[in-house]
Amino acid sequence: MRNKFLPYGRQSIDDDDILEVDKVLKSDWLTTGPKVSEFEEKFCKYIGCKYGVVVNSGTSALDIAVASLGLKKSSEIITTPFTFMATSNCILYNGLKPVFADIKPDTYNINPDEIKKKITSKTKAIIYVDYAGQPCDIDEIREIAKEKDLYLIEDAAHACGAEYKGKKVGNFADLTEFSFHPVKHITTGEGGMVTTDNEKLYEKLKLLRNHGIDKDATTRFGKDASYAYDMKMLGRNYRITDFQCALGRSQLKKLDKFIKRRSEIVKIYDEEFENIDEITIPYAKTNIKHAWHIYTILLNEKINRDKFFNSMKTKNIGVNVHYIPIYKFSYYKEKFNFNDNDFPVTEDVFSRIITLPLFQGMKDEDAYDVINAVKDTINEFS
Repeated sequence: MRNKFLPYGRQSIDDDDILEVDKVLKSDWLTTGPKVSEFEEKFCKYIGCKYGVVVNSGTSALDIAVASLGLKKSSEIITTPFTFMATSNCILYNGLKPVFADIKPDTYNINPDEIKKKITSKTKAIIYVDYAGQPCDIDEIREIAKEKDLYLIEDAAHACGAEYKGKKVGNFADLTEFSFHPVKHITTGEGGMVTTDNEKLYEKLKLLRNHGIDKDATTRFGKDASYAYDMKMLGRNYRITDFQCALGRSQLKKLDKFIKRRSEIVKIYDEEFENIDEITIPYAKTNIKHAWHIYTILLNEKINRDKFFNSMKTKNIGVNVHYIPIYKFSYYKEKFNFNDNDFPVTEDVFSRIITLPLFQGMKDEDAYDVINAVKDTINEFS
C-alpha cells in the first residue's frame, strides 16, 4: 500500500508559471488588464477559432453562453444527465427548462437518437458534453440542430486540446465552454472560457461578463478617459484577474505535453486492465483525439462499486465517481418530475463506474500503484 495519498487529479505548476504570475503581481494591472486579452488571443489561436471570452469559472462560462442566446423563459434545452451539475444549472440560471437525454453505453456521451426523442416545439438548444475528454458524435448532433433550427453549446470542460476528425474542439458549436479548474488539463486556479465564431454572440458575452457595461476598465483608465459608460444587458461580475490569465497563458504552452503524458498513463492502464474480466476499460473512437481528462473503468455486476470505492481509499488511492446523475439531486427531484427509469444507460453506468487517478504529474510508479491496488481490491471480492 502507498504511504502517501494519490489524488485522482492535480494541477502541475512549475517555476515558469510562478514567474509569470509574479510579474503581474508587481505590475499596475491585477485585474481586467492586458493579460486577459493576451490569454484570450493565445487560446483562440491554439483552438483555431475567432473569439474567446475568459471568465472566473467554467460555470460562469456556461451561464453567459446560455444567456447570450436570449431565449424565451418557456424554452427547453436538451442536455445529458451524466455530467457535473453546472451543465444543467446554467439552464436554470437563465429561467429555462433542462430536458435530459440518455447517454451511449460505450462513450458515456449523450446519445443523438435520444436527443431526437426529447425535441418539442419548446426546444431551442442542445448542450452536449465531451465526457472524459472524448468528443461527442458531433456531426450527428449538428445535423439534428440544423434540421430543427437549434442552437448548439459544447461543454468542453473535459476536452481542452481534444480533436474531432482532425479539428480542435471549440470550432463546431455556436458556443463552446472550457474550464481551467485545477483538476483540468491547464489551470488558472479557477476560470473558464467561451469560444465562438459568431461576432454578435461574442459582443454579448463581453457585456455579460462585466455587469452588461459597454466599456471595460482599460478604456476608462488614464487622464483622457471619460467616466461615462452604459449598461446594455443584465450581466454579472464574472471578470477574471490578470495574474490568473498570466498563469493560463503560461500553462497553455504546455497543454500538448500534458495531454501526451496523460495518454501515456492511459496506455499503461489499458494494457494492464484489458484482460481483467471484472473490468471494462474506456472506449475511444478512432476519428477523434481524446484529451483524457479522467480515466474511468466499469466494474462488473459481481463487484459492489461503493465497497470497491472505500477499499481503494484505504489503500491511499484517490478514486472518484464521475458522475452522480443530475436528476438524483434533491433540488432537481423537488423542482422536476424526472424518472430514473427513463435513463437506463445512465443508471447502469453510474452504478458501476469508478474514476482512477490521472494527471500529467503522475509517474509510472504511481500508475502501477493504482493498478496493483485495483487488482488487489478485485481479489478481495472474488
